[in-house]
Amino acid sequence: MTNTPGTAIKAYKNQKFLGSPDARILRIMLEYLEPLSRFHGHGIEDTIVFFGSSRFRSSEAVKQDIDRLQGHAEPAAQGHAEPAAQDRRTKLSVLNHELTMSRYYDEAVILSRKLTEWSKGLGRGQKRFIICTGGGPGIMEAANRGASEAAGQSIGLNITLPQEQSPNPFVTSDLSFEFHYFFMRKFWLVYLAKALVIFPGGFGTLDELFEVLTLMQTKRSRKIMPVVVYGTDYWSEVINFDALVDKGAIAPEDLKLIHFSNDPEEAFSYLARTLTQLHLRGSKNSPANGNHRP
Repeated sequence: MTNTPGTAIKAYKNQKFLGSPDARILRIMLEYLEPLSRFHGHGIEDTIVFFGSSRFRSSEAVKQDIDRLQGHAEPAAQGHAEPAAQDRRTKLSVLNHELTMSRYYDEAVILSRKLTEWSKGLGRGQKRFIICTGGGPGIMEAANRGASEAAGQSIGLNITLPQEQSPNPFVTSDLSFEFHYFFMRKFWLVYLAKALVIFPGGFGTLDELFEVLTLMQTKRSRKIMPVVVYGTDYWSEVINFDALVDKGAIAPEDLKLIHFSNDPEEAFSYLARTLTQLHLRGSKNSPANGNHRP
């Protein structure tokens, strides 16, 4: 059976073709061009990117769970009292650990809010140093939340995952993106970035941290970009940066790529000072990287 004249589908409307392996290059291009168009439309010049675990929650949320667990203990049936009590103790132990780690969520909110307030106060008629995250929960949510609390815009570059990660509610709606390709998402996380803030996290955070440091170390990224590694207790236990130098795997000066911080006020002061020097005063000199070691 032949199609009647005028019934053929135009290539750019052919969803079957656009979803096929042959059209992969088109999908990749779209994940470059569509965000580019939106950023231009919103007048966004550059960003401060927050990385960190998607698993950390606010202290407020964790305390609510602890209160519920402690206040609604059901009486166990005879013979089941001890297993029930043990299960409750286990849950409480997990929640108490969550509460310890929740400081990073809370402090990411504070730092993001302060940076957004500072950016809005520059008074240059431009959207500078917009907070940008991976768009999901945890530290990403905290950073978007801080920007929202300062009545500022923020970007969320979400990625489609088997776990169905959803955009957090604090991302500015017009600046919420959904990516299929990890490498295109990484491109947009770094391309507009003028500073990175690395909060405690797992495999994804480590991947993002070391990819950026590799680009800077090899000078594939030519811009001078402050990298704040936040949470000295966490990072000094997880990564022995000094051992990398001692073993000859990196040069001592490579550690100057990193600024360690453990306080939102200190991190804010460093970032505001460094970004002003690099991008608001026309300075071409490298910033003085206060290298606060764990």
